[in-house]
Amino acid sequence: MMLSRAKPAVGPDLQQSDRRKKKGRKIPKLEELLAQRDFTGAITLLEFQRQAGEGDEDSDLWIGYCAFHLGDYKRALEEFTNVSKQEACNPDVWVNLACTYFFLGMYKESEEAAMKAPKSRLQNRLLFHLAHKFNDEKKLMTYHQSLQDITEDQLSLASIHYMRSHYQEAIDIYKRILLDNREFLALNVYVALCYYKLDYYDVSQEVLAVYLQQVPDSTIALNLKACNHFRLYNGKAAEVVFRGGEGALQVLPPLVDVIPEARLNLVIYYLRQDDVQEAYSLIKDLEPSTPQEYILKGVVNAALGQEMGSRDHLKIAQQFFQLVGGSASECDTIPGRQCMASCFFLLRQFEDVLIYLNSVKSYFYNEDTFNFNYAQAKAASGNYKEAEEVFLLIQSEKIKNDYTYLSWLARCYIMNKKPRLAWELYLKMETSGESFSLLQLIANDCYKMGQFYYSAKAFDVLERLDPSPEYWEGKRGACVGIFQMILAGREPKETLREVLHLLRSTGSTQVEYIVRILKKWGKENRVPV
Repeated sequence: MMLSRAKPAVGPDLQQSDRRKKKGRKIPKLEELLAQRDFTGAITLLEFQRQAGEGDEDSDLWIGYCAFHLGDYKRALEEFTNVSKQEACNPDVWVNLACTYFFLGMYKESEEAAMKAPKSRLQNRLLFHLAHKFNDEKKLMTYHQSLQDITEDQLSLASIHYMRSHYQEAIDIYKRILLDNREFLALNVYVALCYYKLDYYDVSQEVLAVYLQQVPDSTIALNLKACNHFRLYNGKAAEVVFRGGEGALQVLPPLVDVIPEARLNLVIYYLRQDDVQEAYSLIKDLEPSTPQEYILKGVVNAALGQEMGSRDHLKIAQQFFQLVGGSASECDTIPGRQCMASCFFLLRQFEDVLIYLNSVKSYFYNEDTFNFNYAQAKAASGNYKEAEEVFLLIQSEKIKNDYTYLSWLARCYIMNKKPRLAWELYLKMETSGESFSLLQLIANDCYKMGQFYYSAKAFDVLERLDPSPEYWEGKRGACVGIFQMILAGREPKETLREVLHLLRSTGSTQVEYIVRILKKWGKENRVPV
């Protein structure tokens, strides 16, 4: 649509007005831009001055400084390196260069540059962090002692506490700083992250809300909020991250040697795909330094040990779990208690397993993997009634089709005097080595529990599949047991006909003698046989 105008858009009056405005407009000074943290504006001004030949001897340093704060570390490295090659260069370049190397992950080069810098609080903080990266406890304590009670040094100390999993110590520092600096809103995110690491997800949410009220579109804060939702509720409520792993193989592999979490997430992805070998190849050379890395390495070794029947891998897994669960920082956390439960599980000390799982079960009521382990520990401890109830809470079809699940549930049914349900589990299975093993379990466990009818049926099928003398002996004993129960009035007389049918399917010479006795009793008691 055309718009009519009462007067032209550009006229003499407007042009003169524009000239007056332009004449009065000032170019901002570098100090003003830096104070406003407008690093894009500052670097633009500095580059213009350099091209115009108006820059001073520190212009290159300031360009590197601005590039660093914009996250362009390669550009910063280029600028600081050029300055360092100049004769009588500004000595401050070395600490700036060292910081840039640090953020590029070039820690050896960072240390070399830092040692050339004049002593300063920034240099000390950087060397403090480098000592942590190099795992040099002696140097770490030396630089720690040089930290002062100033905000920058205390924030540096808090970050080291966080990276060493000393989350409560980090929280104490952040809260102390926040008391005097309420405007440091981002510290609320750090506090919330520490509470998340301590498994206090509801507290984490409360602290995080303070920041999100002021910065509602923060990517980091929203991601942490989603993670809290995931822990407090479920994955659907969080609506985050991989959507079951979709896209993981496109996103994660290039980041494996760049972001530490990428390797760990890729290992988790492979575990969920049951690709234990790939998970192990990714993590076997990783030297764990955090509880999460120790736990994940333990899980992978446990999975590989069970898959290969390797006692060595299971032993390594048990040691990793014990190390985390017994540590002062993790012993009272949910992952720490789960680790101790896993350690005792591998040692087959199931009473101890239950002590730890009972302490955290309220957090995992609807968690299938937790319930699977919890039910196994209950059953292994002889508490078959509760074990059966927990097994039946499991919804995962993958777990419900697993032989371990089927065999334990069958045993619970038998021990809880429900042998028919155990038999029905077998009937639903395809013929395989696992179904043969389940038959053996039903046959023997039912025999021990005096449930001779289903024991005889199981031994009969076993004998048909493998005419071994031991299966005939088991069937014979079970059939005689049924007859005894008929005589005692604990089994209907009509069951005698099925017993005779089971016996006649055997080619043993002993069959006719037993059949003759049973038929004689049947006729005397008017039981059709």
